[in-house]
Amino acid sequence: MTSAAAADVLSLLVRRKATVAVAESLTGGLIGAMLTMPSGASAAFRGGVIAYATDLKAAILGVPKDLLDREGAVHPDVAAAMAAGVRALTGSTYGLAVTGVAGPDEQDGKAVGTVHIAVSGPEGAIWRRDGVFPGSRENIRESTVREGLDLLRGVLEAQMGEHSG
Repeated sequence: MTSAAAADVLSLLVRRKATVAVAESLTGGLIGAMLTMPSGASAAFRGGVIAYATDLKAAILGVPKDLLDREGAVHPDVAAAMAAGVRALTGSTYGLAVTGVAGPDEQDGKAVGTVHIAVSGPEGAIWRRDGVFPGSRENIRESTVREGLDLLRGVLEAQMGEHSG
Protein backbone atom coordinates (compact mmCIF):
# COMPACT_ATOMS: atom_id res chain seq x y z
CA MET A 1 0.00 0.00 0.00
CA THR A 2 2.42 2.72 1.15
CA SER A 3 5.42 0.86 2.50
CA ALA A 4 7.88 3.21 0.77
CA ALA A 5 6.22 6.21 2.45
CA ALA A 6 6.41 4.48 5.82
CA ALA A 7 10.09 3.70 5.30
CA ASP A 8 10.73 7.36 4.35
CA VAL A 9 8.96 8.58 7.49
CA LEU A 10 10.90 6.18 9.71
CA SER A 11 14.20 7.23 8.13
CA LEU A 12 13.41 10.90 8.76
CA LEU A 13 12.45 10.16 12.36
CA VAL A 14 15.62 8.17 13.00
CA ARG A 15 17.78 10.95 11.53
CA ARG A 16 16.07 13.42 13.87
CA LYS A 17 16.36 11.02 16.82
CA ALA A 18 12.58 11.41 17.09
CA THR A 19 9.69 9.04 17.68
CA VAL A 20 6.07 8.75 16.61
CA ALA A 21 2.91 7.13 17.92
CA VAL A 22 -0.44 6.83 16.18
CA ALA A 23 -4.06 7.26 17.22
CA GLU A 24 -6.32 5.62 14.68
CA SER A 25 -10.05 5.44 14.26
CA LEU A 26 -11.31 4.64 10.76
CA THR A 27 -8.02 3.00 9.73
CA GLY A 28 -8.18 0.51 12.58
CA GLY A 29 -4.42 0.05 12.92
CA LEU A 30 -3.38 0.24 9.27
CA ILE A 31 -1.00 3.15 9.85
CA GLY A 32 0.68 1.37 12.74
CA ALA A 33 0.95 -1.75 10.59
CA MET A 34 2.61 0.23 7.79
CA LEU A 35 5.05 1.89 10.17
CA THR A 36 6.12 -1.45 11.62
CA MET A 37 6.72 -3.18 8.27
CA PRO A 38 10.25 -1.86 7.66
CA SER A 39 13.02 -3.48 9.65
CA GLY A 40 14.35 -1.23 12.38
CA ALA A 41 10.95 0.37 12.98
CA SER A 42 11.40 0.09 16.73
CA ALA A 43 14.03 2.85 16.57
CA ALA A 44 11.28 5.40 15.88
CA PHE A 45 7.81 3.86 16.32
CA ARG A 46 6.54 3.91 19.91
CA GLY A 47 3.09 2.38 19.46
CA GLY A 48 -0.49 3.29 18.94
CA VAL A 49 -4.08 3.36 20.08
CA ILE A 50 -7.01 2.19 18.01
CA ALA A 51 -9.84 4.29 19.42
CA TYR A 52 -12.64 3.19 17.15
CA ALA A 53 -15.44 3.88 19.64
CA THR A 54 -16.11 7.54 20.39
CA ASP A 55 -15.99 7.08 24.17
CA LEU A 56 -12.46 5.66 23.93
CA LYS A 57 -11.27 8.84 22.24
CA ALA A 58 -12.10 10.64 25.50
CA ALA A 59 -11.19 7.90 27.98
CA ILE A 60 -7.82 6.89 26.52
CA LEU A 61 -6.66 9.82 24.40
CA GLY A 62 -8.08 12.69 26.45
CA VAL A 63 -10.27 14.18 23.74
CA PRO A 64 -12.57 16.60 25.58
CA LYS A 65 -15.98 15.02 26.11
CA ASP A 66 -17.74 18.32 25.45
CA LEU A 67 -16.01 18.53 22.05
CA LEU A 68 -17.19 15.02 21.18
CA ASP A 69 -20.72 15.79 22.41
CA ARG A 70 -20.85 19.02 20.42
CA GLU A 71 -19.11 18.00 17.16
CA GLY A 72 -19.06 14.20 17.10
CA ALA A 73 -15.99 12.07 16.52
CA VAL A 74 -15.34 13.29 12.96
CA HIS A 75 -13.95 16.79 13.36
CA PRO A 76 -10.57 18.50 12.85
CA ASP A 77 -10.30 19.42 16.54
CA VAL A 78 -10.94 15.79 17.50
CA ALA A 79 -8.07 14.66 15.24
CA ALA A 80 -5.80 17.30 16.82
CA ALA A 81 -6.77 16.23 20.35
CA MET A 82 -6.21 12.57 19.45
CA ALA A 83 -2.75 13.37 18.09
CA ALA A 84 -1.80 15.37 21.18
CA GLY A 85 -3.25 12.67 23.42
CA VAL A 86 -1.32 9.78 21.88
CA ARG A 87 1.86 11.84 21.88
CA ALA A 88 1.47 12.51 25.62
CA LEU A 89 0.37 8.96 26.41
CA THR A 90 3.39 7.38 24.74
CA GLY A 91 6.03 10.04 25.34
CA SER A 92 6.60 10.38 21.60
CA THR A 93 8.07 13.32 19.77
CA TYR A 94 5.15 13.26 17.33
CA GLY A 95 1.60 11.95 17.41
CA LEU A 96 -0.29 11.16 14.19
CA ALA A 97 -4.06 10.78 14.37
CA VAL A 98 -6.85 10.05 11.93
CA THR A 99 -10.62 10.14 12.29
CA GLY A 100 -13.29 10.00 9.64
CA VAL A 101 -16.13 8.18 7.95
CA ALA A 102 -15.19 5.15 5.85
CA GLY A 103 -18.80 4.16 5.22
CA PRO A 104 -21.04 2.70 4.17
CA ASP A 105 -23.21 5.24 6.05
CA GLU A 106 -22.65 8.82 7.16
CA GLN A 107 -21.74 9.43 10.81
CA ASP A 108 -22.70 12.40 12.99
CA GLY A 109 -24.01 14.14 9.87
CA LYS A 110 -20.65 13.80 8.10
CA ALA A 111 -20.53 12.36 4.60
CA VAL A 112 -18.80 9.10 3.74
CA GLY A 113 -15.19 9.87 2.81
CA THR A 114 -14.82 12.81 5.24
CA VAL A 115 -11.43 12.49 6.94
CA HIS A 116 -9.44 14.61 9.40
CA ILE A 117 -5.73 14.02 9.99
CA ALA A 118 -3.50 15.73 12.52
CA VAL A 119 0.11 15.62 13.64
CA SER A 120 1.07 16.87 17.09
CA GLY A 121 4.68 17.83 17.61
CA PRO A 122 7.05 19.47 20.03
CA GLU A 123 5.85 22.51 21.95
CA GLY A 124 2.21 21.72 21.16
CA ALA A 125 2.49 22.40 17.43
CA ILE A 126 -0.37 20.93 15.37
CA TRP A 127 -0.47 20.33 11.63
CA ARG A 128 -3.74 19.30 9.95
CA ARG A 129 -5.05 17.91 6.73
CA ASP A 130 -8.73 17.49 5.94
CA GLY A 131 -10.29 15.84 2.95
CA VAL A 132 -13.16 14.00 1.38
CA PHE A 133 -11.86 10.84 -0.22
CA PRO A 134 -13.86 9.07 -2.92
CA GLY A 135 -14.42 5.39 -3.47
CA SER A 136 -15.12 2.30 -1.46
CA ARG A 137 -14.56 1.83 2.26
CA GLU A 138 -11.21 0.20 1.43
CA ASN A 139 -10.21 3.08 -0.86
CA ILE A 140 -11.08 5.67 1.80
CA ARG A 141 -9.04 3.85 4.44
CA GLU A 142 -6.05 3.45 2.08
CA SER A 143 -6.23 7.13 1.10
CA THR A 144 -6.28 8.06 4.78
CA VAL A 145 -3.14 6.00 5.48
CA ARG A 146 -1.36 7.55 2.49
CA GLU A 147 -2.37 11.11 3.39
CA GLY A 148 -1.49 10.61 7.06
CA LEU A 149 2.00 9.37 6.25
CA ASP A 150 2.40 12.16 3.69
CA LEU A 151 1.43 14.82 6.24
CA LEU A 152 3.91 13.47 8.79
CA ARG A 153 6.65 13.23 6.15
CA GLY A 154 5.99 16.84 5.12
CA VAL A 155 6.22 18.03 8.73
CA LEU A 156 9.50 16.19 9.25
CA GLU A 157 11.01 17.42 5.98
CA ALA A 158 10.01 21.02 6.71
CA GLN A 159 11.56 20.84 10.15
CA MET A 160 14.77 19.44 8.68
CA GLY A 161 14.84 21.95 5.82
CA GLU A 162 14.42 19.17 3.24
CA HIS A 163 12.12 18.87 0.30
CA SER A 164 10.95 15.76 -1.47
CA GLY A 165 11.45 15.68 -5.20
